[in-house]
Amino acid sequence: MNILLALSFLFFFSSAVQSGYLEYDQDVPIPEEWTGVGRVDPSEELQLTFALKQQNVGLLEEKLRLVSDPDSAQYGKHLSLQEVASLVRPSELTQKVVRHWLLSHGITNCLTVHTQDFLQCGMTAAVAEVLLPGSRFHRYLRDGQYRVRSSAPYSVHDDVHQHLDFVGGLHRLPPKGLDVNRKRRRSKAGLHLGVTPAILRERYNMTAADVGSAQNNSQAVAQFLEQYYHAADLAEFMGMFGRGFQHQSQIDRVVGTQGAGKAGLEASLDVEYIMSTGANVSTWFFTNPGRHESQEPFLQWMVLLSNMSDLPWVHTVSYGDDEDSLSAAYMMRINTEFMKAGVRGISLLFASGDSGAGCKHETKGQNCFRPSFPASSPYVTTVGGTSFKNPFKMTYEVTDYISGGGFSNVFEMPEYQVSAVKKYLKSVTESLPPQSYFNTSGRAYPDMAALSDNYWVVSNRVPIPWVSGTSASTPVVGGMLSLINDQRLLQGLPPLGFLNPRLYKLQGQALFDVTEGCHLSCLDEQVQGKGFCAAPSWDPVTGWGTPDYPALLSVLRTDRSF
Repeated sequence: MNILLALSFLFFFSSAVQSGYLEYDQDVPIPEEWTGVGRVDPSEELQLTFALKQQNVGLLEEKLRLVSDPDSAQYGKHLSLQEVASLVRPSELTQKVVRHWLLSHGITNCLTVHTQDFLQCGMTAAVAEVLLPGSRFHRYLRDGQYRVRSSAPYSVHDDVHQHLDFVGGLHRLPPKGLDVNRKRRRSKAGLHLGVTPAILRERYNMTAADVGSAQNNSQAVAQFLEQYYHAADLAEFMGMFGRGFQHQSQIDRVVGTQGAGKAGLEASLDVEYIMSTGANVSTWFFTNPGRHESQEPFLQWMVLLSNMSDLPWVHTVSYGDDEDSLSAAYMMRINTEFMKAGVRGISLLFASGDSGAGCKHETKGQNCFRPSFPASSPYVTTVGGTSFKNPFKMTYEVTDYISGGGFSNVFEMPEYQVSAVKKYLKSVTESLPPQSYFNTSGRAYPDMAALSDNYWVVSNRVPIPWVSGTSASTPVVGGMLSLINDQRLLQGLPPLGFLNPRLYKLQGQALFDVTEGCHLSCLDEQVQGKGFCAAPSWDPVTGWGTPDYPALLSVLRTDRSF
């Protein structure tokens, strides 16, 4: 039976490729929380994104390795956007073939980007369904939000198949946001009432002098799920919790258009805490709700990064989706976009997620862990979560049971982490979950962590306690990296850029090791809800641990090797 299934899959794979399916493995069924409200009118305008095949992706990866490795003579010699464009720009043939294909269907309303590897085009639904055989566009509703997506797989003409990675705007409905609001807990007299900027600064040994001052430094948060911040909330938060250190109370730049709705708890959290640890650093807010129902907000953000020569040096993102819900072609291409950012000196930090190891229910009662993307990308720094051992007292940190972590089923383990991960797997062999639940050769995450439990946030002018999630820990770490960049820039050094190769060479130096606690996973007889557990040095729950800021600044503010 297994042989027959394998043969069937191989036949489908071969047929799909031959038939022009770019994303043959994309999860097409519409999630239950989205309600279909009918077919799109044939005359309705759609905006689709065509990801053109890039050149020299292998050279880009090698360049990223060299500029990110402190032992390399090219460390810190980042590329400009123009240099990245010269490296990866699609071939003249690719550009000609794709444009001719679009023109042959009467599609002339297209915009490109500086790197020329994306085309965003407007067309009617009727034209789109002819251009992309198999596609059937419907409108779907969730929580008052409408999205237009195809209910069936799409294909492209054989002549253009080899020139495209994927077409955006047909699949990938926005996932639910990370769980940033959990049960409130009662406080105890005389002990702290939750995590605030003052608590974070005390725990991570930051002083009032640890604030930014470089004119050429900036940081950013990105939002995708109709999440907006309110300037009044930020000002009130800083008035309540920003005492004792110099800070800014306003965003310097909003990229995109904010909606007129209520502030989102996640957006409020991200902005307030990156500006608390990354205090006095110029901050940008990327808002990507999707200007059009057929756009994919996360993809829109990636396109923006490919088209802006002036960008903040640190970006934190609290966004993720299950690896198995996405096509390999899409994830591989987004991976390349992360490489393009890293080689320019940009640090991308992603939350590890709030579902522990995750759980996918397979046939016949078989389960396996469910890694999250982009957390599982080898080219981003992924941040997990911790909590105080005593949630109402400044104690040492343990694993936050929601902290996302595990091993990718798509990306191979990058060289920079092989030694650390193998050491972990060898040291905890007896307590590991069954190997059928995870891929021991996949990219392992997170890379580091910070407190993710019991935060105070001001949203819609209301102070809200006990907000939790790796959406909190990620901007906290991002702000600290911004301050380290600040010191580097003041010395005339380049920004940190892609951190992981240097982080893993530290082998835990300058970080508080988290060795206690496990995170959640499948609730079944074999693992009984327990995923991986923390251990000395690196582990797939808290990475290398949480920052000891002055020690981390000391080892990262110069370009000396270790």
